[in-house]
Amino acid sequence: MILKEIKDKAKDLGVRNYSKLAKPDLIRAIQEKEGNAPCFQSIYDCWQFDCLWRPDCQG
Repeated sequence: MILKEIKDKAKDLGVRNYSKLAKPDLIRAIQEKEGNAPCFQSIYDCWQFDCLWRPDCQG
């Protein structure tokens, strides 16, 4: 997902100061707003295969 799409999603979810956040912080804020753990790029061997952010997170 490109940064503009991520920012649009954050805006739709009501993330505060979304335009000033770096991509990893923005994704973590979105994860929290969606009721998920803010784990983007913090778990080395993640088993959440259905996560929207997995391609960017686990590379």
